[in-house]
Amino acid sequence: MSTYRLRNLLSPRSAALVGASPRRGSVGRAILGNILKAKFKGEFALVNPRHAEIGGVATTGSLAKLPFAPELVIITAPAATVPGLIDEAGKKGAAGAVIVTAGLGHGAGSLAEAVEAAARKYGMRLIGPNCLGVMMPAANLNASFSAHMPVAGNLALISQSGAIAAGMVDWAAPRRVGFAGIVSIGDQLDVDIADLLDYFALDDKTRAILLYVEAIKDARKFMSAARAAARIKPVVAVKSGRMAQGAKAAATHTGALAGSDAVYDAAFRRAGILRVSDLRELFDCAETLGRVAPPPGKRLAILTNGGGIGVLAVDRVVELGGIAAAISAAAREKLDAVLPPTWSGSNPVDIIGDADETRYQAALEVLLADASNDAILVMNVQTAIAPADVIAATVTEVVLKYRQQHLNSAKPVLAVWVGADPRIGDLLSGAGIPNYPTEDDAVRGFMHLVRHREVVETLAQVPPAMPSTFAPDVDAARQIVAAAMADGREWLDPLEIKRLLDAYDIAVVPTFAAVDAEQAVAHASALFAQGMTVVLKIMSRDIVHKSDVRGVVLNLTSAAAVRTATAEILARAKKLRPEARIAGVIVQAMIVRPKARELILGLADDPTFGTVIAFGHGGTAVEIINDKALALPPLDLRLARDMIECTRVSRLLRAYRDVPAVKQDAVAMVLVKLAQMAADIPEIRELDVNPLLADEAGVLAVDARVAVRRVARKFGGSGPANFAVRPYPSQWQRHLQIKDGWRVFARPIRPEDEPLIHEFLRHVTREDLRLRFFAPMKQFTHEFIARLTQLDYARAMAFVAFDETTNAMVGVVRIHSDSIYENGEYAILLRSDLKGRGLGWALMQLIIEYARSEGLKAISGDVLRENTVMLQMCRDLGFEVKADPAEHDVCNVKLAL
Repeated sequence: MSTYRLRNLLSPRSAALVGASPRRGSVGRAILGNILKAKFKGEFALVNPRHAEIGGVATTGSLAKLPFAPELVIITAPAATVPGLIDEAGKKGAAGAVIVTAGLGHGAGSLAEAVEAAARKYGMRLIGPNCLGVMMPAANLNASFSAHMPVAGNLALISQSGAIAAGMVDWAAPRRVGFAGIVSIGDQLDVDIADLLDYFALDDKTRAILLYVEAIKDARKFMSAARAAARIKPVVAVKSGRMAQGAKAAATHTGALAGSDAVYDAAFRRAGILRVSDLRELFDCAETLGRVAPPPGKRLAILTNGGGIGVLAVDRVVELGGIAAAISAAAREKLDAVLPPTWSGSNPVDIIGDADETRYQAALEVLLADASNDAILVMNVQTAIAPADVIAATVTEVVLKYRQQHLNSAKPVLAVWVGADPRIGDLLSGAGIPNYPTEDDAVRGFMHLVRHREVVETLAQVPPAMPSTFAPDVDAARQIVAAAMADGREWLDPLEIKRLLDAYDIAVVPTFAAVDAEQAVAHASALFAQGMTVVLKIMSRDIVHKSDVRGVVLNLTSAAAVRTATAEILARAKKLRPEARIAGVIVQAMIVRPKARELILGLADDPTFGTVIAFGHGGTAVEIINDKALALPPLDLRLARDMIECTRVSRLLRAYRDVPAVKQDAVAMVLVKLAQMAADIPEIRELDVNPLLADEAGVLAVDARVAVRRVARKFGGSGPANFAVRPYPSQWQRHLQIKDGWRVFARPIRPEDEPLIHEFLRHVTREDLRLRFFAPMKQFTHEFIARLTQLDYARAMAFVAFDETTNAMVGVVRIHSDSIYENGEYAILLRSDLKGRGLGWALMQLIIEYARSEGLKAISGDVLRENTVMLQMCRDLGFEVKADPAEHDVCNVKLAL
């Protein structure tokens, strides 16, 4: 698994520092000081061949001479020595290393390559190189050169910047915000963001995960880990480079719209990551997520002694998509009884500028008991009438008492004390009440909680691999693309494009090719006979944008006009683009749909995340209007609708004045079809449909461009070669014939299987659970089961088996690959009353078949020595069985594939 040996690095029982120097101001000396100051409780050694002691700590000449094998090795030695040190550490039995040293280079022949090879030989994990280090307060480990050590808490920070990590510690210290861990990952030679997301998602000390991202190396692995983590706890990211130029000049409008940062935004949204724009907002997020749990809804009640700031807060709530909570009739009656007659009577609850602590207490207690809100923001503007610190102390007492009475159901309470003395902030922070300098910061903090709850609900839904409402002619479409590529062409011609879109049931205007004026007249005459007017367009594989050569003539109504226009188009194109190969003109019906909206839909290829789908306001001014939404495929109708709603033009799709609404889901269905086309034919690298006309009758593609190129597999494993998110693998559904005619249906697991898993576990004995989980299991939490059911199939797969007669779940088998997608770790569990009937054998064969198809090199697992039935089955299946060298009651089993 990607968390393999990470616990040894982040919570080690022993450690060694290599490269410390007695020179003050050196990185090694700073790290030594931090390790000693943090009072690391495990065995610790200092390795330096030149000095007998450093800073009062005796040294050892080499790793090989240490009297123990350090789980963690921290390296600050010169770059040239690092490969040898990693090899020496591996021989000694180290689990991994944090390489602070910079300058190892990149690529073939570099020091980094030698380091990676040495680590892989011993199964070591590496953090860095070129990093600040790691800080794990609960383990008393500060293996970094940060100026301060954070206090223990429930936030995790994963940062590609050492400076950002150090700055986060400095910000958190005075605010009493604590961390479960801070990891600076540097160049990510081995351990990357995805590995650490996996680790902290499973860490029960971590409530929320913060990310500082500069670039993602393996998008499919990242998306898989991020989606899994975000299902369990909030994941918040700030990414640098937002204003960087969107990439290369693109040949299609879609490519121009899909700038690099916009694609990251789409990826974060699909992964369930809450994106913030800057460090201040990241700090605000940490303030909120580190102290309170997400509310069940988005209704915010605001209690204030200043009406103006209360109204500003309500405005911000509505602007960001929240709801200003209504005050129930019962709550209003209680407030009338305890507040002066001049109180606002609604939300914001303005209790007037002379409010003292008694009035705050009475109003807050009423709002906490009111079921019409999901959270409360308490604000105070200091006056000379009532001391702000006394009011803060009273509010703190009310909140703490309320939490004690509602341990598992307490609604969040947030605070703003405008211009308050820092001691008031300390008081509120000490009580675990998120507090902010302004109402804007507080409302944003609240909405981060809301967004996380919405993310969890969204991620529980898995898009289907193939929408059931249409059946594309995939073979015909592939033949069109293959023929163009065999001809050495990058762009499909208009007739090929029409046939391609026809194959996916996307309506296109009638289109014909004419090599000269006479053919154009013949095609146009047939359209005139149907009462249509005609448009002519230049036909050239070298002229992508027809308007560049004024290669479009509209509203032609006679044969003579067509003949003249054809001659003029051809002459103009030859004059303006003499090098272009001109094949003739395209003759199309002139579509007149006066109330249709012009849209753009398309596909683009991103160097990091692969295929991207774009939607927005169409026409010739696409880039200028810049009204777009991007998404990563695959899509279903729900995801397509969400994508459309992210644009301004979505409002025009609804009815207004005398304009009927666009046919329901007509546009969304085209997006779903394009996503499926991208899955079926990865050679389609760019595609524009612009404009797509949409009205009450449906949709019609008027013009389109398609670029095709050979595609190298971007991501490991199977599934669409260019998709960062894998579709639900419905092709792996199987009907299994077990002994004695027993028929079982097996399919990949889905999120909605969670209740079935709970019911299934009721039929597994405690002894069988102990054999499976290596420990007694008394209960299974939602978070635990969610990790089993909510897969995205990129690095993990689980099959659930059902009795075809009773539809009861009877077994589960799963596999999770390691971080380099070479080895998969398996696990299997059957209903205890159905063991011995051949189901385990059938499910093991299924998971082996799946692993082979994924290109894994081996399957492995750990089996208790006393689990003789499982061990015998492994031997019968060809597994090698060996005693675990460290845990004598465990056997390691491995099958080479």
